[in-house]
Amino acid sequence: MMTVQQTHAAAPQSASPQSASPQAAPAVPKIEVARLNAWFGKTHALRDVSLNVPSNTVLAIIGPSGCGKSTFVRCLNRMHELVPGARQTGQVRVDGNDLHARNVDPVDLRRRVGMVFQRPNPFPTMSIFGNVVAGLTLNGVRGDHQAKVEECLVKAGLWEEVKDRLHTNALGLSGGQQQRLCIARALAVDPEVMLMDEPASALDPIATARIEELIRELKEALTVVIVTHNMQQAARVSDHTAFFYMGELIEHGDTEQIFTNPKETRTEDYVTGKFG
Repeated sequence: MMTVQQTHAAAPQSASPQSASPQAAPAVPKIEVARLNAWFGKTHALRDVSLNVPSNTVLAIIGPSGCGKSTFVRCLNRMHELVPGARQTGQVRVDGNDLHARNVDPVDLRRRVGMVFQRPNPFPTMSIFGNVVAGLTLNGVRGDHQAKVEECLVKAGLWEEVKDRLHTNALGLSGGQQQRLCIARALAVDPEVMLMDEPASALDPIATARIEELIRELKEALTVVIVTHNMQQAARVSDHTAFFYMGELIEHGDTEQIFTNPKETRTEDYVTGKFG
């Protein structure tokens, strides 16, 4: 009689080599950052930051004020270089392509890698409709854009609230509505990555919840990087979290691991509120 041990030993001999399925090649990360350094004049704001962001995930950037969080996300679509006296070194790649290669058009890059800022910034002289199509107009995309406006406002969770006043001034919206309008405006040009620099910090809890729900929905089609001071928000919306301190990346990993079993003492002190 064949023992259990003999059965397990015999199994590999009967397996056909052709039956084994080939291993899939590892996917190229959507964003790759290698030894990124950034300066404002003589101030060294980021120091040798390296991390990858997989496609269709949310990365939360956390850390105390002045640690380089906003500078980091602005380096991901070359907005940092727009600041007088600012510079950066190292490498940032999107889909394997170096953002500083000679053939990269910064304007096209910022279409592909969109940005939503801390405070809503709708164009004050434009209607709701005009704000959504502003990027399309800038890029020379012609048409009446009605379907596109509806699509983007639906994605931003704003359509039902504004569909009857699309041609009224955007400043008539509440703060939370204005922020969702800015997200709709960014979505209209079909970005692949969405950078969000504390998008809910100036909003009330109800508006914040809507923004967080939107972030979770967006990752079905986009890769999202969000800067936040809110630890609960980072835990709720992100797949991965990176903790920055004094311009350095201290720890980067799965969000659950960062918040429940951090490897670095400074990370643990920050996420548990003991940081000082």
